[in-house]
Amino acid sequence: MSAPADARQAGQRVEEVLDRLAATGDREACAAAEELVRVLMDFYGAGLARIVERLGAEGGGGLPGGLLDDELVASLLALHDLHPEDVHARIARALDAAGDPVELIGFDEATGVLRLRPAPAGSGCGCSSGAGSAAGSGAPKAVEDTLACFAPEVTRVELAAAAAPQPALLQISARPPAPARVP
Repeated sequence: MSAPADARQAGQRVEEVLDRLAATGDREACAAAEELVRVLMDFYGAGLARIVERLGAEGGGGLPGGLLDDELVASLLALHDLHPEDVHARIARALDAAGDPVELIGFDEATGVLRLRPAPAGSGCGCSSGAGSAAGSGAPKAVEDTLACFAPEVTRVELAAAAAPQPALLQISARPPAPARVP
């Protein structure tokens, strides 16, 4: 489970090194470093594409579902445009994996904005812990982190107010017949 965190840390480290190079003012060194990152991405992307292709050819069914559930694998597949699922399926997979009870309102592919709302009370496990963590100005951190792995097309998550609880339905029925009295 530490692999996704390590991958995120590695990505952050690459950004830090590139920023440090840019801060030196040596444009040539900075451009060379950025080109090196792009070439390495292309190299590893080509290798990953070949793995995906061979897995599909040998098994006939494509990637095993367990690979698609792995955050690091899903992130690499999406990064290299090799993921077999469309963005909507990957968003659903991410929301399931995050474990925070939220409902999908919609996704705008043009802007990358995903709209969510806290799941109503009584959904999921029945506890209220998820709804509380989803409140506030943004989506829960677990949801945003998981979306970054499974669906990098999501550029922003907007959390809408929770739906108003529906009043309980009161059912009125005819009174059962009174038992007959025996005189």
